[in-house]
Amino acid sequence: MENTRKSSILDMAKGAISEACDVEVSKVIANILDENTQAKKKREVNIKLTFTPSADRAQVNVSAQATSKLAPINSVETALYCGKDGSGNIQAVELTPNIPGQMDFDGNEQEQPIELKICAAGGM
Repeated sequence: MENTRKSSILDMAKGAISEACDVEVSKVIANILDENTQAKKKREVNIKLTFTPSADRAQVNVSAQATSKLAPINSVETALYCGKDGSGNIQAVELTPNIPGQMDFDGNEQEQPIELKICAAGGM
């Protein structure tokens, strides 16, 4: 048995454990490159190895699971102007940086604000 090749546990199962880790690392890298996440937030890759020995301790079953903990997507914020229309109905519109119809510095015209659909309490 002296010619037995030695290798890491991560190389066992025909490389499937290492491959599972690589898949999770790819998810972490994609999450880091996503501009919708915080750049400096820590990410993790965890490899859980579970060893289940037989009663005579001659055989050990090994289960491996790779998981990742990613940075959450940044929250998106907006602001609403709330009030009542001329008929007394509740109204909410998204605030815009400029007055509708006004031109910005880039020559783009400000569109009409989006009006929020207001549902009666308890239903749609």
